[in-house]
Amino acid sequence: MRRLPVTDPGPPDARNATRYLLWLVRRSRLTVAAGALLAIVWMWCQALVPTVVGRAIDAAVDRDGRALTGWSLLLFGVGVTQALTGIVRHRFAVTNWLASAFRTVQVVVRQANRLGAALPRRMDTGEVVAIGTSDISHIGSAIDITSRGTGALLAVLTVTVLLLHTSVPLGLVVLVGVPLMMVIVGVLIPPLHHRRREYRELQGRLTGRAADLVGGLRVLRGVGGEDTVSARYRAESRALGEAGVRTARIESLLETAQVLLPGVFLILLTWLGARFAADGRITVGQLVAFYAYAAFLVAPLRQLTEAIDKVTRGHVSARRVVRMLRERGDLADPAVAVDLPVGDLEDPDSGVRVTPGRLTAIAATVPADAARIADRLGRYADGATLGGIPLAASARADVRRRILVSDNDSRLFSGRLRSDLDPYRRGTLIEALATADATGIVGDLPDGVDTVVAERGREFSGGQQQRLRLARALIADPDTLILVEPTNAVDAWTESRIADRLPVARRGRTTVVCTSSPLLLARADLVCFVEHGRVVAAGRHEALLAAVPRYARLVTRAEQP
Repeated sequence: MRRLPVTDPGPPDARNATRYLLWLVRRSRLTVAAGALLAIVWMWCQALVPTVVGRAIDAAVDRDGRALTGWSLLLFGVGVTQALTGIVRHRFAVTNWLASAFRTVQVVVRQANRLGAALPRRMDTGEVVAIGTSDISHIGSAIDITSRGTGALLAVLTVTVLLLHTSVPLGLVVLVGVPLMMVIVGVLIPPLHHRRREYRELQGRLTGRAADLVGGLRVLRGVGGEDTVSARYRAESRALGEAGVRTARIESLLETAQVLLPGVFLILLTWLGARFAADGRITVGQLVAFYAYAAFLVAPLRQLTEAIDKVTRGHVSARRVVRMLRERGDLADPAVAVDLPVGDLEDPDSGVRVTPGRLTAIAATVPADAARIADRLGRYADGATLGGIPLAASARADVRRRILVSDNDSRLFSGRLRSDLDPYRRGTLIEALATADATGIVGDLPDGVDTVVAERGREFSGGQQQRLRLARALIADPDTLILVEPTNAVDAWTESRIADRLPVARRGRTTVVCTSSPLLLARADLVCFVEHGRVVAAGRHEALLAAVPRYARLVTRAEQP
């Protein structure tokens, strides 16, 4: 068995939900084919048992000991084969489920990274949550059921052939009855499909509403809108409950049909078989075999209806995934991407020029101007160039590998702190924590870097979160690191230690710091002073202090508590 998840899930086929599911099947074609083959053998063994048992009974009635022994040994072999293929089939089924679910998670997370800040504007929070909580499970089940469904279909065909060979009327009953049951069950699928889609949409909107409500609770209380929003949430929650009841009605009918129809079919087949045995048209062993066939058919028939149900659910879930995969971010990749050279990183709009291998600081009278420059330098907005080549001419993935922007909107994730700070185990965690003066933060945790932290690092103060984010950026060790106000939430002593250590940790690599802190500005090789979005002066910190009064006032203001 291969290790999951795979390193590269590959480019998904996002033209529609059906093509996406087929893409998942193709990506796991070997294990899907193996699972289907094993399921066929597994079901065939079960389908052959009634025939072997019937022949053994007939041999016992005829007092043919040699034939009885032979049929008994064959029954034992069929049973062993069924057990072994069932075990291995289940392993392949689980592998197919996990492979499709993991691959869906990988392509969805990759797309979320590509969309970035555009994702909340493109999709509701609830829709994204639904993909991660339920859709991956439904998609995995849809791929898994293909193997068992194939085996069940061939088992029904095998039983039909065997019955036709023994008794044409009984074989025709199966040949007509099975498609009829499939049609009856199929009638329930479209309305179930529609109601599940309606329920998912309402659920997604309600989840998004809950996230907005929790995030803006303080503001709502401040403006007195808590009761209004609560009433709206109650109304939407009630509508979701009603949609759930409507969906459950169809699901209950489907579940009833899956049990009732095969049961009625079993009764009919058994009654006909008994009549034929009483008339002498079939032997006692054949009667036992017919009854066993009828009882056996309940399982493959239920699996066929289950396959229709799960494929339908998977199709609904795949549609949501495809919708997300087809979204496009604010910045599109060029049709033909070029490789970025090594050279100066420039922002023509502001006049900022960043020389490779140096620490450049951007001090702006309006902090938002520095943030906008950082966005352009990191290609979160168009305009910057590297070595004279526009960043927009290169693939965003290439830009992200070369240039990393770390600002105070970055978040810590829930889970073990080590996996958050150093997910690729680069081995520089201790040094990065020391540079960011975060060693003490980790040392105070009960399990150190292996401590499980809450969502967004709620247990840490603003200054602690800022230092941990800085450590994470340093561990990534990009060619160009752009830090936006990396120390504005820490005290002066901590800021001084970070200012001393940062140039040493980034020696020989390109670093840009957007700040008005004199401690950081004093360590920069070049300071670009920005007013009204343009560089009006550039030089060393000490020279700008002496020559540019407006710069001195900005720095003096930063020094004040």
